[in-house]
Amino acid sequence: MITNADAATRARAVIPGGVNSPVRAFGSVGGTPLSIVSARGPLVTDVTGRDYVDLVASWGPALLGHAHPEVVAAVQEAASRGLSFGASTPGETELAELVIDRLSIDGTPGIEKLRLVSTGTEATMTAIRIARGATGRDVVIKFAGHYHGHSDGLLAESGSGVATLGLPGSAGVPADIAGLTLVLPYNDRAAVLAAFEAHPGRIAAIIAEAAGANAGVLTPDEGFNRFLVDTAHDHGALFILDEVLTGFRVSVAGWWGLERTAGQDWVPDLVTFGKVIGGGMPLAGIGGRADLLDLLAPLGPVYQAGTLSGNPLAVAAGLATLRLADAEVYGRVDAAASVVSQALGDALTEAGVAHVISYAGSLFSVAFRDAPVRDYADARSQDAWRYPAFFHAMLDAGVSLPPSVFEAWFLTAAHDDAALARVIDALPVAARAAAAATPA
Repeated sequence: MITNADAATRARAVIPGGVNSPVRAFGSVGGTPLSIVSARGPLVTDVTGRDYVDLVASWGPALLGHAHPEVVAAVQEAASRGLSFGASTPGETELAELVIDRLSIDGTPGIEKLRLVSTGTEATMTAIRIARGATGRDVVIKFAGHYHGHSDGLLAESGSGVATLGLPGSAGVPADIAGLTLVLPYNDRAAVLAAFEAHPGRIAAIIAEAAGANAGVLTPDEGFNRFLVDTAHDHGALFILDEVLTGFRVSVAGWWGLERTAGQDWVPDLVTFGKVIGGGMPLAGIGGRADLLDLLAPLGPVYQAGTLSGNPLAVAAGLATLRLADAEVYGRVDAAASVVSQALGDALTEAGVAHVISYAGSLFSVAFRDAPVRDYADARSQDAWRYPAFFHAMLDAGVSLPPSVFEAWFLTAAHDDAALARVIDALPVAARAAAAATPA
């Protein structure tokens, strides 16, 4: 029988680091990464045939659970008609209409048009290009710990894998490009105002995750997103809301929908989507005001293209997922996340481990410290060395967590009582392992 170690050894011979995305390598937790061969509902199965309760959910898109029968059937039916056409399809229009409709709240449209691409990186890269084309300016503000994909200008002090590996950015990014990105502390209004004062007439846009989810969860302070919109507009700049992780994950209309229904009266200029919009297949999008989206070719001077943009299989998966993702689904996900996060906190408290759990809708994360986490500095100022022991104790018990303390946990509508019980049963032992851990 092949083992995970066998699979990793074979992969390392032909794939850099044995992985096609760095966090999969288990670099921050140690040990042998899992090689997954199948998944269904709340479970993933590795090459040895062992099942794990999955709290990664493909980093978010498995909202309904893995291999949902209706989503799989939609993809199979689409595949029977051909895999890729390099031409427009009716499904692309249907998906754009559906996304626009979901982001219309009390008659206020969150977006007016949508361009489909293949990855979240493409989406944020294109949004930046639109902002620069619309304003004639070059400088962009981002926040430390927020991850917007791996395009050159957005990697400085990013979260996700950059945080996991402890990197300040990436080799291969020219200084001139990096210098066009201003990296500010999250939730720091004074820093934003100071940046505009220091760079008058140069800032094209502020880009921010709707709620940070790549340095653990970093929830925006009350009114902070509205402040970013107003400040950007006061200085002739745009606001780009990155909902690649939160979009259609935390509510029918994503994080913006949560804030809008809570009475916060603001609308982003541009919004980026990924993950759930493609039902787990390679699909992402840029939405926003019609005048901004119409700057894209073939109507305008801002170029963006992709042979696989709006791929019919990915569109079919996205349509099926979003049509099924109703209020009942979000209620089940919220309930499952509440059960697990409460049990997590209880187990760590019982074991005497300092911790704080941060929430953004159904997304949550744990930080091993005794004070709130409001920004990237807070996230990094924790006893992160406790997480590997915690992670492996959970893995030994058959629960697959994100292999980095700087990632959010994801529940799905398929996490039933049996799956939740397995997680809850595993937590006390893992908490004690975290308590017994020592710095490397």
